[in-house]
Amino acid sequence: MAVLHLRAKPNSRQNALQLAPDGTVTVRLHAPAQDGKANACLLAYLAEVFRLPKSHVTLLGGHTAPFKKVELASLSDEEVRAALAPFAAS
Repeated sequence: MAVLHLRAKPNSRQNALQLAPDGTVTVRLHAPAQDGKANACLLAYLAEVFRLPKSHVTLLGGHTAPFKKVELASLSDEEVRAALAPFAAS
């Protein structure tokens, strides 16, 4: 089980993930930050990025804050780092 700390930015043009040189993960979300829509969009998008069933992606903290803590079940920290590598900012 891996835990991913990230910053979510709702109301973007499209869903996108970016890994900064310092290791900070930012996820831009198409959904608005109301009624849990952005959180649901975040979990679905992360499931797609990490090729996991939606049930394996759980929001642990930051339900109403931009900084989130997400559990990625069945992935190791190394697998998460490898999956994030293509999203590194140049």
